[in-house]
Parts: sequence; structure tokens; C-alpha cells
Amino acid sequence: MEAAAFHEAATLSSAPIRALNLSISGTWLEPVIQELLGELQRLGIVRVRPRFYLSTEWGVPFNTIAVAIPFYLARPELIALHKKRAGHVEGFDRSDILRYLRHEVGHVVNYAYRLYDDPAWVKLFGPITRPYQEDYRVEPFSRRYVRHLPGWYAQRHPDEDWSETFAVWMTPNTDWRVDYSHWPEALAKLEYCDRCMATLRDRDPIVTSAELDEDVNELEYSLDKYYEAMETAKSELPPGLDAMLNTIFYESAGSEEDGHGLEQAAASALMHKIEAELVANIYHWTGHFPERTRSLLRGLSERADALHKTYSIQEEFKTIIALTAFVTALAMNYVRCGSYLP
Repeated sequence: MEAAAFHEAATLSSAPIRALNLSISGTWLEPVIQELLGELQRLGIVRVRPRFYLSTEWGVPFNTIAVAIPFYLARPELIALHKKRAGHVEGFDRSDILRYLRHEVGHVVNYAYRLYDDPAWVKLFGPITRPYQEDYRVEPFSRRYVRHLPGWYAQRHPDEDWSETFAVWMTPNTDWRVDYSHWPEALAKLEYCDRCMATLRDRDPIVTSAELDEDVNELEYSLDKYYEAMETAKSELPPGLDAMLNTIFYESAGSEEDGHGLEQAAASALMHKIEAELVANIYHWTGHFPERTRSLLRGLSERADALHKTYSIQEEFKTIIALTAFVTALAMNYVRCGSYLP
């Protein structure tokens, strides 16, 4: 049985992704998409009909109404594999998938009606021609932007700012006027969205192209190749962190006396234990990308092993708080300044 499972896993990872025959139909994604379409129906947004398909990541090709959904969300074993190899799943449950879908539909509406050409849109969000930066700097808790996806995503680009605003506007059972009553610039964007959608409900879209980009059925490379770049990319660990690790962890010398009479465990084991939760929460609250936090944490883990660092199991909670604060401080510095240390 174990040999058969191993063979199946190996085949899954080495076969071309297109050979997996993935589709949305018949999966748990189908009712979630129907729920989203029901939300649009209740809002009166019925003239735009997005096309949903599986691809390498979330997105909407520019000037189309085609919504790409990560292919790994189509099957439980692929979700588990992605979590293991990438360390973070964008769409881990129904509510999270709806969160991403609302954002992507914001792009659909923007492109379908070419809102980005509206001078009022440009005044509020900025020109869509602004260069799109993958590694963007953020201003955490800025009142100029709404908060929807993790990582202060609205600050990435005017197009994302609009889509985040639209997603907040369309989310059921929220009162955005109250939530953003003390955020005047973000509120102005939401009010524009509200006026805009009231005007466009009865208009046919200008753009109806549903051209696909990286359709899952055309992906020639394997899952191994897909994840290779994520796993090999490694952030350079800045020098000068040893003293900080020393304040969090003990130095192992093979006896309980050196650990103040408490049972010891390897510092790297604790980092591995909390990695998934720490990566997700740091991304949520700082905007430091999950793959970068994962690489940072693993670099710190390797350095802790080299220094023979341990922690007291009886003081695990205290150590987790210290470690979390430390990694969060590094992440915040990177997000604001572009480096972990000045």
C-alpha cells in the first residue's frame, strides 16, 4: 500500500499539469462560484458574465472578463501538496475563496466598462499605466486604502486599489460606511464605487473578451517544475542577527543545568512547528510575502542550529511570543525599507 501511494505521489508530481485533467466542474469550487454569482445578482450586476477557469494563480488578464483560479484548488491532494511545498494557500476555505473571487470580479468590472479611463477613477485611484511592482512598499494601516486581501494589497497598484475597494463594497453583511467612517480617502473610493455601480447596472459591458492566460489544460510543465522556483529561491540572511537569536534562545551544551534546569529542545524545531501560522499571519498584518517569510524563517533556523540554540519546553509560549515579535519586526523593516536591517 505504501509503495503504491509513493508511486501515485511521484506520478502526480512528475506528469505534465495538463495531464491531470483538472476542471472546475464537479469540484467544491463550483458551488462557491455560484454563491459569488448570486451575490452579483442581488447587487444587480447581471450584464457582465465572468468566465472562470483554472490557471497557475489568481488573476484576470488585462481587458478580459476571464477569472483565473489557481489549479491546485480543484483537488484536495493538490491543496495539501501546495501547502507543503509553497507554505501558503490563497483560498484555504470557502470564505477565503469568496474573498479572492470578489477581488477578481473587481478587475472584471474595471476592464468590462473601462473604468480606468474615467477621470474621476484616475483622480481617486491613480493612472492604470503606473508601473506594476511585484515587490511593493506599503504603509501599514494607511487610511487611504481599504483592507480586504492580506498584505495591504490595495497599495500595490491603482488597479488593485479599485479591486479591493469593489470587493469591500460587494461583501455581504458589511457596513462599509460605518467601517470606514474615519478613513475619509478610503470612504471616498467606496462612495465612488457605489455611485458607479448604480449607473452601470443597466449598461452592457464594453469589453467582453474572455481570452485565457495559462489555461491549466495547456500547461506542459510538471508540478515539480512549478514548485521548483519557490523552493530554490532563498533570501539572503542579513549578518548581525546572532545577538538577537541569543536573546531568544539558549545555547545547548548537553545538560539541563545549562538550560537553567529546564527540559530543552532545538530552536529550529520550534521554528518549524509554528512556520505555517507565522508565515500566514505576518503576511496578513505586514504585507511581507509568505515565500519571503518562509525563507527568512528557514534561514534563521539554520543559523540557530549552527549556534546550537535551544529553548525551554516549559517556556514554549513565552519563546513563541518573542520569536514572533522578532520575525515580525524584521518583516516590517523589509516592507518599509527594502531590507531586514538598516
